[in-house]
Amino acid sequence: MEPAANRNKDGNVFSQKVGEKERRKLKALHEEKKSVWFGLGMFGMVGWSVAVPTLLGAILGIWLDKIYPQSFSWTLTFLIIGLFLGCLIAWFWVANEDKEMNPTKKDEELNLTKEEKDE
Repeated sequence: MEPAANRNKDGNVFSQKVGEKERRKLKALHEEKKSVWFGLGMFGMVGWSVAVPTLLGAILGIWLDKIYPQSFSWTLTFLIIGLFLGCLIAWFWVANEDKEMNPTKKDEELNLTKEEKDE
């Protein structure tokens, strides 16, 4: 047989997990559902956030190649810089969206205390 202290501890873990799942399900019921178009729009936003800085970098590089020719290619340099910036922008944007869709326990606790104060 298992000691009573361990059983109580396991019972607390089990009830915590059940409570956590219940909170997630209740939250899902109260939130509006995201459609397929939302997902496609997210793909589009990520694509444009990478493509626009890359193209702007390439355009700036072409202009600099014409105005200030060097032994290296301005076009390639600014194309890579634009691509890097675009990926950085997309990464931040996706991280923020992920944070909104999947809040941490701490964020959920903060929201619960705000709701309790409002009541």
